Amino acid sequence: MKRGGVINAALAGALARLGHTDELLICDSGMPLPAGVPVVDLAFVAGIPSFADVLDGILAEIVVEGATAAEEVRTANPACHELLGERLPRVAYVPHERLKQLSAAAKLVVRTGEARPYANVILRCGVAF
Repeated sequence: MKRGGVINAALAGALARLGHTDELLICDSGMPLPAGVPVVDLAFVAGIPSFADVLDGILAEIVVEGATAAEEVRTANPACHELLGERLPRVAYVPHERLKQLSAAAKLVVRTGEARPYANVILRCGVAF
């Protein structure tokens, strides 16, 4: 049994399989899921688990070298925009429609229960050395 970190077996295994430059999408409960991409659906009820909690849990597990979010988050969800800026200092912003297109290349999608708009980010995996 694991001592800590991500204890969801499906998510822990999927994160362990990611490699350098692989991308994963952490998304809110309303984001369209890209066809053919494995999904770990953590959504339980509206707001649980939150985007922030899932993002923090995943950031504790992987190395991130880049991130992309929807530019609409800046005005439609300022709290999420601030969170992204604090956790991921080099976030690139694209229109939401473009983010949906980019998500098709993800190796993994992690769906949260987040019920606020534009709480979505694509993380590009880095290396620890």
